[in-house]
Amino acid sequence: MAMPEQAPVGSEGPPPVDEPAPLYPVSDPFGYERALTAAERGKLHRLRSYLDAEVRPLLAEHWEQARCPVHVRTDLADLRLHDDPALLAGGSAPRPLYLGFRSFELARTDLSVAMLYSGQVGMFRTLVLEGGSPEQIERWDDDIVGFRMTGAFALTEPGHGSDVARGMETTAERRGTSWRLDGRKRWIGNATVSGHVVVVARNASDGGVAAFVVPTSAPGLSMRTIERKTSLRMVHNADITLAGVHVDDTLRLPRITTFADVNRAFGTLRADVVWLAAGLQAGAYEAALRYAGEREQFGRPIAGFQLVQDKLVRMLGNVVASLGVAVRLSEVVDEDPAATSTGSASSAASLAKLWTADRLRETVALARETVGGEGITLDTDVSRFFADAEALYTYEGTREVNTLIVGRAITGLSAFTR
Repeated sequence: MAMPEQAPVGSEGPPPVDEPAPLYPVSDPFGYERALTAAERGKLHRLRSYLDAEVRPLLAEHWEQARCPVHVRTDLADLRLHDDPALLAGGSAPRPLYLGFRSFELARTDLSVAMLYSGQVGMFRTLVLEGGSPEQIERWDDDIVGFRMTGAFALTEPGHGSDVARGMETTAERRGTSWRLDGRKRWIGNATVSGHVVVVARNASDGGVAAFVVPTSAPGLSMRTIERKTSLRMVHNADITLAGVHVDDTLRLPRITTFADVNRAFGTLRADVVWLAAGLQAGAYEAALRYAGEREQFGRPIAGFQLVQDKLVRMLGNVVASLGVAVRLSEVVDEDPAATSTGSASSAASLAKLWTADRLRETVALARETVGGEGITLDTDVSRFFADAEALYTYEGTREVNTLIVGRAITGLSAFTR
């Protein structure tokens, strides 16, 4: 009888049959992904398969023509990336770590696609969950998760970005059982491809804040897609004008009455921008590494030259460090979902955002240098990451504003006011 073949001495043998392949063998040498459950990793593998097969082939053309791949939302909803019972493990929501890696995976493919998904399930849904009444949540939530009720978040204005809390000009005036909204909003992502926008306005009666789920078809509401953008070209940001828009009180989110409430609502999302920054870096690094292994000069791949390897190693270091920050921030959120909206954890979230955004700028620049002249074409993917990084650098607060938040926390002195 033939004896079975034996593995060579010192060999670890084949991996266990139930051990899934690593998600990020190139970008995660520290193995942060090993903290994911089998169900979470399986879901991310399915997301990867969809993105590679159906989304990646259309990115260059859609980005160049500034076309929004709206159909992707329905496909992503069908994957049940948020409401699959296997992801909930007896809880009401997936773990922050899984949500982070989901954003990482989406951004590693394309930031516009990530924003198309997270603007709905992240921003819009979170505002409803944290600001809505139990009746509103029960009525809307399943349709929001399933992308049957689509929405965007309208906060910033033409003259007010980071200072919108103290300078909001959009007003809401109570008129019996309804409200009249007047004002303008700018940079509202996904608004022109959504059925609703959550409009945050200054309450004319008490100077507080009111938020409304406004149908984009409401009389008096008009939108214009912002054109000639050099970043996030597939995201249709909008200028919105509200001229005497009447909204029934049943569409007001009753638990949002101050900017502290808006801040509280987004406490669980503070880590997301850090994951997006890490994902963008991973995408740029992997594209540059792929190119360096294929491109030959002087009879050998450029990946074998010292100067190129220096760039690749610096990029990988930035990815690994950013992943470490993102993982720890998600652990903080898991321990206390409200932590990143108040206290020291809030300043930690600001520090994480500004630091990973700095690393992002450095990483995409190194990737562009590695790819050389081809780095300004869309064919290698690098130029798309390079351009989109600029939007994320400003998104969720500029570097300067986040610096002042951290500065106030470590010195006890506010530089926002004189």
